[in-house]
Amino acid sequence: MTEKPDYKDTVFLPKTDFPMKAGLPQKEPGIQARWESEGLYKQLREARQGREKFILHDGPPYANGDMHIGHALNHILKDMVCRTQNLVGKDAPYVPGWDCHGLPIEWKVEEQYRKKKKNKDEVPPAEFRAECRAYAQHWVDTQREQLKRLGIMGDWDNPYLTMDFQAEGTIVSELLKFAESGNLYRGSKPVMWSPVEQTALAEAEVEYEDLTDSPQIDVAFEIVESPISELVGAHAVIWTTTPWTIPVNQALAYGPEVEYVLAKVWIGGSTVGDADLSEVLKNHPYDAWEGKHVLVAKELLKSVQARLDTKFTDIKDGARPRVHLRAVKEILGSDLAGTKARHPMHHLGGFYATPRPMLAGDFVTTDSGTGLVHMAPDHGEDDFWLCKEHGIEPQFAVMDDGRYRDDWLWLGADDKDEDGKERRRSVINKPFNAPEGPICSDLREAGALLSASADYAHSYPHSWRSKAKVIFRCTPQWFVPMDKELPWLSPKSAEEKGWEGEGGAIDPADEKPCAAPTLRERAMEEIARVRFVPEKGRNRIGSMVEGRPDWVLSRQRAWGVPITLFVDRKSGEYLVDEAVNARIVAAVHKDGVDAWDEARAQEFLGNDYSADDYEMVKDILDVWFDSGCTHAFVLESGKWPELRAPADLYLEGSDQHRGWFQSSLLQSCATRGRAPYDQVLTHGFTMDQAGKKMSKSLGNTISPLKVMEEYGADIIRLWALSVDFTEDHRIGDEILKGVGDQYRRLRNTFRYLLGALDGFVGDMGDTGEIPELEVYVLAMLAELDGKLRQAVDDYDFNTYTRLLVDFCNEDLSAFFFDIRKDSLYCDGPESNKRNAYRTVLDILFHALVRYAAPVLVYTAEEVWSTRYPDGGSVHLLEWPRVPGVSADGARWEKLRDLREQVNEAIEPLRREKVIRSSNEAEVVVPESAVPEGFSDADLAELFITASVTRSDTDSVTVTKSTNHKCGRCWRLLPEVAEDGDLCARCDEVVG
Repeated sequence: MTEKPDYKDTVFLPKTDFPMKAGLPQKEPGIQARWESEGLYKQLREARQGREKFILHDGPPYANGDMHIGHALNHILKDMVCRTQNLVGKDAPYVPGWDCHGLPIEWKVEEQYRKKKKNKDEVPPAEFRAECRAYAQHWVDTQREQLKRLGIMGDWDNPYLTMDFQAEGTIVSELLKFAESGNLYRGSKPVMWSPVEQTALAEAEVEYEDLTDSPQIDVAFEIVESPISELVGAHAVIWTTTPWTIPVNQALAYGPEVEYVLAKVWIGGSTVGDADLSEVLKNHPYDAWEGKHVLVAKELLKSVQARLDTKFTDIKDGARPRVHLRAVKEILGSDLAGTKARHPMHHLGGFYATPRPMLAGDFVTTDSGTGLVHMAPDHGEDDFWLCKEHGIEPQFAVMDDGRYRDDWLWLGADDKDEDGKERRRSVINKPFNAPEGPICSDLREAGALLSASADYAHSYPHSWRSKAKVIFRCTPQWFVPMDKELPWLSPKSAEEKGWEGEGGAIDPADEKPCAAPTLRERAMEEIARVRFVPEKGRNRIGSMVEGRPDWVLSRQRAWGVPITLFVDRKSGEYLVDEAVNARIVAAVHKDGVDAWDEARAQEFLGNDYSADDYEMVKDILDVWFDSGCTHAFVLESGKWPELRAPADLYLEGSDQHRGWFQSSLLQSCATRGRAPYDQVLTHGFTMDQAGKKMSKSLGNTISPLKVMEEYGADIIRLWALSVDFTEDHRIGDEILKGVGDQYRRLRNTFRYLLGALDGFVGDMGDTGEIPELEVYVLAMLAELDGKLRQAVDDYDFNTYTRLLVDFCNEDLSAFFFDIRKDSLYCDGPESNKRNAYRTVLDILFHALVRYAAPVLVYTAEEVWSTRYPDGGSVHLLEWPRVPGVSADGARWEKLRDLREQVNEAIEPLRREKVIRSSNEAEVVVPESAVPEGFSDADLAELFITASVTRSDTDSVTVTKSTNHKCGRCWRLLPEVAEDGDLCARCDEVVG
């Protein structure tokens, strides 16, 4: 038998140097270095100069610690926005920035001091701030390199920092706009206060933790005056979860519409049995309450009785008395006007000697407690305003560190340390604020403590830095009013003062006042105008702004932008003088925050005022005010001429509805009459693989730095752009392995395209029309193109990435490439079909490499430079122009369904090794399943089988072909005389 020739060298196999194995961790840094050396970002700006602008304003991450997975997701999304906007032909610059002031950095520097046994208060403020500045700069530099490694493209050589002198000067300038417009006041009211950090905190600086062991107590206030005679001598009962506030109680609140009852206390019950009740109760605290009367809400009578009843335990021989509250009189809340009760600590005299008025409060409910609320204006928002309305002022009894003043009448018992030395701890901590603590002990001795337990479950605010509990504490602070009628500026007066940004002033009609008279109302109008993605963000920020208190601007720390105001020592009013303010702003622009120094007070005040008459405010600004001003010193300053205001988009995590989104909104609405953004995009939080919040203590954190070392940055990017980032989402080793599989399939698609296009010069020749399959694929590409453009407009990157992956896997690799590989490998160079296929592959290549470039930034560059070594960067290209081709999609979907059925029918024979490939299969398909216009030969080619025939059956049948196999293309055809011979096509090509 004659040995058949080997025809493998005559087959046109794909050729490419593009490796199957990516080696991203080793390859990506080199690509990044090339981008930097070639100035890719600058090239892109030059290429898009004069195009329509798209401005994403970067919300400043905090310069503190290594990049974490939240940073990675956030910046990948921002990068995707800018890259896709640049891709569609817009000019979309990206200027990154950092938040550099504030307590977290100050806290870290203080920690370093404590380790060195160094006292911060003994260090000159300028020296301390210099160390804070150096600490922030270190982490700016560190995070910058880490973010660049993620493939984030931006102006990394010229980022914005809130601690730059120009930025600090602008922040001061923006603050003084509030002062000059009367949109700032100093007042004393309760704010969230951290006794550990000894400063006021904003809502965004607080996190809530579920507690199950908080105290709850019922306290009796004896009524001493009332227009209702039966109430005199009775006791108004309040319920509270903050025993530590009782020593500063100044009033009681009732609901005017609430129904109350005067109830008689009766002690007894069947569990006492035959025992003498008086003996059982002898020396028991409740013995004194027998027959007395208490005032509580009618609706809460049973729950109050239940709390009091739990105080009894077995007293004698198993006897357990029961507490009963029997209503003897119903009283409407409004009838309690004029009633007064005395403080349980009235025996101390002084502050406690004055009877406490009972005041009508609309906030009083019957959801829990007793229906009566104890009022401590030092420590509650409702308390403060209700008492203020009645001329009752705070006492400022609790100091910065959370302890009562040393001169306060009630001091309570000090606890002792291990050496027996007495000390008083913060009022919020145990054991001070516990049922067995000094306050409850004193109330118990006074006979006023009706119940006390430590089993109350609720959510309580903690400082997100120190993790310690915060308190509500009344302190003098600087506020921006939310509901004060504001002196809105017309465009003309705004321009004269230099307050007008490019976005315009409040109303385009000169001198026409704005319709919204308050900051809250203007902000709500802007929330209604701005586009939110997802839409639920509108309600989230809207509900926060609608119900938020006045904005607390001041912090009692050192590292931050000072509140640069002079306060008249006599009147208490702050100085408003444009000349003084101009000197202050100029000084901070030149010397930074250190310029605000008492030694320069007279320099700022000039010749018209004496420094002796004014107090220089020592407080600094809330860092949210700093970041809220970034639009002013980044978008409007001219330092980055490629930017403009307002921004098209702000993009951050959903927590920024109460943070940066809101502070920017309020700051801009107060000074420019509009939001600094037109769109807001928010993302959720990254959880571990099991859906749990990441925590170092749980050991379930994922470091993007380690992921890049193991997998590469493109894998993190593909993960970030594959998840539904608008909701909370997950990451973990198994998830990353799945992403790696997706990446390999995409990489293999590009590898195939590069190999199949080896030597292609882009010319179909004069060989006829394009085949119908190629028309269908181009129609699918056109449809994909439209969907991807829509996804870009919608910021729907999860859909964008999924469409791209599915198209490459399902429409190309598993369908188009699979069918046409025979033509690619075996048709001759002049074949119309082969040339048409390669022409479509070229179109696909140019489209897909552009589509993929914003997602797989390194891989797309590698793909492009493999085919076009001297073709510049793929990231300078614009959105592809794809042929506007259409096809009968339904007809082709029907064919693909039939193809799937054929493959399923072949698979069992393949598993049983009856046949080795679909080329050996002779297939019979139902006539009804075949779309019109396809011949049996077409079907055999599309199904990659030996033959296809039709019948009236309802199912697909498969048998092994008895034809011989061509020695070159391996198809089984009747024309092949014996295995190894050539079919007519191959014979012609080889010949």
